[in-house]
Amino acid sequence: MEHTLLKFEHIRWVDDKGHIKPPLGLYLLLTFLARGWVVFVASLTQFSDRAGLVRLFYPHKESFLLALATGFGALLCYGLIILERKARPDWAMSLFSHLKWLLWPLLALDAAMLIVRLLSSGFLFSWTAAADAVLIFWFAIYLLKSSHLRLYLADWKRPVIHQ
Repeated sequence: MEHTLLKFEHIRWVDDKGHIKPPLGLYLLLTFLARGWVVFVASLTQFSDRAGLVRLFYPHKESFLLALATGFGALLCYGLIILERKARPDWAMSLFSHLKWLLWPLLALDAAMLIVRLLSSGFLFSWTAAADAVLIFWFAIYLLKSSHLRLYLADWKRPVIHQ
């Protein structure tokens, strides 16, 4: 595995305690994977028709429930990020250092759901499916190539400096 060294131009990635900040791309990836939960929470704010927003994004109840189930893994990964930033418990260190390998199956599951959606529509073009395919591809490249993510995931092992 290739180790990335922290370079001078990466100084913007470091917080005031000398640790690598979480990458924005990681938050975007988690939001994408948990978009069913985002739609669910947004639907709770509509008083007149709570199910209307959900139906707009997920016309079939099964696809919405599947999006909630797969998005739960992304919520767990987000919980690990919160633990890393706040409490840093020892039991979560091994999970956090392998966070990238926890994200791969979630991204693959999302791609499989996209393929099933395309099969059920007879491979008719839709903007949502096209956007999902582009984002899945982009996030796969991000997981493979991001040096910021690689440095961030390797940073847990360093002790926290309290000021």
